[in-house]
Amino acid sequence: MASVTLKDVVKKFGKIEVIHGINLDIADMELVVLVGPSGCGKSTVLRLIAGLEKITVGEILIEGRVVNDVEPKDRGAAMVFQNYALYPHMDVFGNMSFGLKLSKTPKAEIESRVKEVADILELSELLKRKPYQLSGGQRQRVAMGRAMVRKPSIFLFDEPLSNLDAKLRTQMRTEIKRLHQKVETTIIYVTHDQVEAMTLADRIVVMRDGYIEQVGKPIELFQKPANTFVAGFIGSPPMNLLPARIVKTDSGLKLDFDGKLQMPVPDKSDAKIKDGMEVIMGLRTEDLNIDNGGNGFPEEWKADGVVEVVEPLGGETNMHMNLQGINFIAKSEGRRVINVGEKLRLALNLEHLHIFDAETTLSVY
Repeated sequence: MASVTLKDVVKKFGKIEVIHGINLDIADMELVVLVGPSGCGKSTVLRLIAGLEKITVGEILIEGRVVNDVEPKDRGAAMVFQNYALYPHMDVFGNMSFGLKLSKTPKAEIESRVKEVADILELSELLKRKPYQLSGGQRQRVAMGRAMVRKPSIFLFDEPLSNLDAKLRTQMRTEIKRLHQKVETTIIYVTHDQVEAMTLADRIVVMRDGYIEQVGKPIELFQKPANTFVAGFIGSPPMNLLPARIVKTDSGLKLDFDGKLQMPVPDKSDAKIKDGMEVIMGLRTEDLNIDNGGNGFPEEWKADGVVEVVEPLGGETNMHMNLQGINFIAKSEGRRVINVGEKLRLALNLEHLHIFDAETTLSVY
């Protein structure tokens, strides 16, 4: 069982604490993605698991065994870095087999393992090529293959796709997903790209400033963010997050935006909101659409606005809208032509409304 457990893990560099007592359980054969902005500590956590950094306080367990003082080579983990770090004078076979040769693995077994992995990664026709003769995606596959031939129980990926162009990143994401399905091993993957995290992960760990903000399946984080940081980080474009005040009216509670716009708050049994409360409203761009009269929403869930900026993306169009003096980003079907200055009526899907406490930034609705 290649499970990984972090218990109250703290990491200090000198007097500066960069990881603040985090706890995390990663199950056998799970693909977990650590995501967050630069400097959040995600790569440091990966290096602590690999043994490339010593933890200051706490415990790291791999397969139930405490590995705090175990050498990196004895932890059963293999790391794939952002930099391919291939030996330029060696061909693909030499690069993939180098670690096995150092560990004095029999020649027949080396050839068998390299062939098996080369078949999986579609490198069989490239084994005699040098790194300079390979594309970026092929080099990354060689780096992955070098880790795979060791047959580790855990793969650690540290932003392996950040040097690739957009098209190649999409292709490599698919290949990593296929790899996980084929080799059925535990993968811990670090990225700052939330799209990468959403498409790859069984579960996502969102980090900020050395703390874990939320852990969950991609759809859970998208639909039920724990706070404004997660709400704004997960999703593209980011969720609309706007300051508002809860006001009580004859027709129920409403969100008041600086006296310019009011938005109804549908009844919810577990809501923790009250009259006069300062909050932050959250509504995803997918939940603001051009009203076509067929969505079944009540009239009070609709608002008139003016288009200020148009971002056509082909399959969809992002519209920066001014709704009665308040700025929102909404979405339209991509084939519809939208013009700056156009007046549109938007339907707001308030079934997916989020409300966060302005002081704590935690979800209260």
